[in-house]
Amino acid sequence: MIVPMKKVSLIVLDSERREAAAKLRGLGVVHLEALQGSGAELSAAREKSEKTSRAGMLLSEYKAEKNQASGASLSGADLLAKAENLITLAERKKTCFDQITANQVELERFSKWGAVNPDDFDWLAEKGVFLSLYEIPVDKYYDLPESIQTIHIGSDKSQCRFLLLSQADRNRPADMPPEAYAVPLPRTGTLTLEAETAALKAEIAKIEAKLRESASLRPQIAAYNKSLQKDVEFETVCSGMNRADDALCWFTGYVPSEDAAKVDEAAQSEHWGAVFSDPEEEDPVPTKLKNNRLASLIYPLTDFLETVPGYHEYDISGWFLLFFCIFFGMIFGDAGYGALLAVIAASGIGISGRKGQKAPAALKMLLLLSISNIAWGVITCTWFGVSPDVLPAFLKGISIPAISNATAALSAKDDSLVKQNLQILCFSLALLQLSVAHIKGIIKYSKAKSLKLLSELGSLAMLAGMYNVVLFLVVSNSYRRFPLLSQSLYFIALGFILSFVFANYEGNIGASILESLKNIISVILGLTNVFSDIMSYIRLWAVGLAGSSISATVNTMAGPLLGNFLIFFGILLLVFGHGINVVLNVLSVLVHGVRLNTLEFSSHLGVSWSGIAYRPFSETVKK
Repeated sequence: MIVPMKKVSLIVLDSERREAAAKLRGLGVVHLEALQGSGAELSAAREKSEKTSRAGMLLSEYKAEKNQASGASLSGADLLAKAENLITLAERKKTCFDQITANQVELERFSKWGAVNPDDFDWLAEKGVFLSLYEIPVDKYYDLPESIQTIHIGSDKSQCRFLLLSQADRNRPADMPPEAYAVPLPRTGTLTLEAETAALKAEIAKIEAKLRESASLRPQIAAYNKSLQKDVEFETVCSGMNRADDALCWFTGYVPSEDAAKVDEAAQSEHWGAVFSDPEEEDPVPTKLKNNRLASLIYPLTDFLETVPGYHEYDISGWFLLFFCIFFGMIFGDAGYGALLAVIAASGIGISGRKGQKAPAALKMLLLLSISNIAWGVITCTWFGVSPDVLPAFLKGISIPAISNATAALSAKDDSLVKQNLQILCFSLALLQLSVAHIKGIIKYSKAKSLKLLSELGSLAMLAGMYNVVLFLVVSNSYRRFPLLSQSLYFIALGFILSFVFANYEGNIGASILESLKNIISVILGLTNVFSDIMSYIRLWAVGLAGSSISATVNTMAGPLLGNFLIFFGILLLVFGHGINVVLNVLSVLVHGVRLNTLEFSSHLGVSWSGIAYRPFSETVKK
């Protein structure tokens, strides 16, 4: 559920704002509205945080040696100095690389000229001999006027290189052909550039060694950076408080209703002014979710996706987990894959237990999902893409014939009917999940005694009618056809009328109808969206079928190699092929399994996932 919140405004003496902020942070229950802080203390804290954060990222590129000690615990000042030194080294390393690149460009430019030194050209110029470098197409070189004195250096298939000899200056002669290109001299001699490049590479190696030696400091720098982040947050709150006048300042936040008494007690103890109220519709209220252990297993996924329902929306954690488990099993669709994932999850949980640590929620979620995968693979007789013909009779016997691959392998008719049954199951899941959304809407509006519940009833009617239309258009085949029932058309028409009349109801039916007329295109498209949303669930069957086909193809390719001396390559192909398929299935789950919950289901619920995660001002660094 979404935990009820109270809006709280606290008024404190300006002279006591730092003490008030410290006390509030100690409570750790108030989510503050965004504050824009400023000041020397905040700037200093931000600068330190940025430096240590950057140093930590630099060290993340290097792995500390196993025998490399982390060293004595350093003070914050020492760690900051280390961070600044690391940044200086990194900047110098970048400068060296940039200079090496520039040098290599110059060396490449003069690779066909040999050793070139500008000082030699200057020395000759002092003696009255002016030389300039030129390139010209080979066929044009021999057409140069006799007035132009040249020294031929070399040629290739297209270009000729020569020195222009002059007794006056290095200016381009007036009769020099336009095809001739004057080559600028390098900034220094090419031999010097080579030596400089070698020295820079040696310097980079030394810098790399120093950075590797410092890799063991990364945990200390990371811990110090966390404390600096707390300082930044604290200084932001202190300097960003709203000033009522020169003596008072105030700030606003949100606290779970169950914790409001703590804030009230602290306010009385510290002599703060405190005003509690229920949040308004337009307030940026944070969302705090509180569910049982089972429903909470979906949190690792929603945290990864950074999806948070709005405070005034629904918490669908339980429904999300239920349907996501089903979708995961259908998309992966293989009991063998599920067993492997279950072993990985169980092993991770066991290792955490042996270390006396709490098992990560992600591993628990993976174990639950793998069980769903195994269950689906068992009832559909899918084991590593192996043909049902060679599977043990026991595995075929425990599958459900209507959707089993063992049944599909019997004949073309059976295969067609099994596919049809799977499609029906997908569309039935669509009807079930989307109906749940509108049933929740009916319950919500019935509690509010709003006629808007009739719009939700209309949506249910459209879903039921459109379900029959989808079966008629998509699922029917030569072996089994589904008629288009006249009742379904009545349901669609009735549902559309109810939705048209009451979708925008806010106490006045006429105003609701007028609003629908203003948005008539969107209202009509809403009817087609019902069809497309139901159709969208066919992806569960299609993506699962694609995964099964890849598994079968891998087995077919590897099969001939397993019966002879190439067995090693056959095993390698099996591991690689099925490994790639698992990765593709994971991506498919993230794309399709998540989409059906966060788009189709959520749109029917009215959940926009635009919520703000509840992050109280506390000693714990916000993640």
